[in-house]
Amino acid sequence: MAVQNYCTGIQHVGIPTADIEGTKKFYEGLGFECIHDAFVEAENQKVSFLKLGDCVIETYEGQTAGCDGAVDHLALNCTDVEAAYASVRDHGYKLLTNGIQRLPFWEKGIGFFIIEGAEWGTDRILSDILIED
Repeated sequence: MAVQNYCTGIQHVGIPTADIEGTKKFYEGLGFECIHDAFVEAENQKVSFLKLGDCVIETYEGQTAGCDGAVDHLALNCTDVEAAYASVRDHGYKLLTNGIQRLPFWEKGIGFFIIEGAEWGTDRILSDILIED
């Protein structure tokens, strides 16, 4: 089966920042609401999700902040992470994670995997699939 059988639309857009509080204030000034804050201990990284209507931004402290085109990834909602993973693997997409990864975001946590973007080469990840279980 094709991955579109398991994906329901855009989940969020990931934007790195050098100043997470300033970034949150900026988007809140535009009407976004902070819907989730987290801290990823392994990366020593603050993460915030901001929402306006159907648009969700994940902003996080990252090294690519301030670079032109610093939108880091596009995440998709998905109904079945294992099936989506198998589909992209079987269709020959280059996987950049070793299997399905987990993070303690939201109530149940998330499962995700990353594939190489269409035109960005092997050193830059600009698209991924993120699946909330």
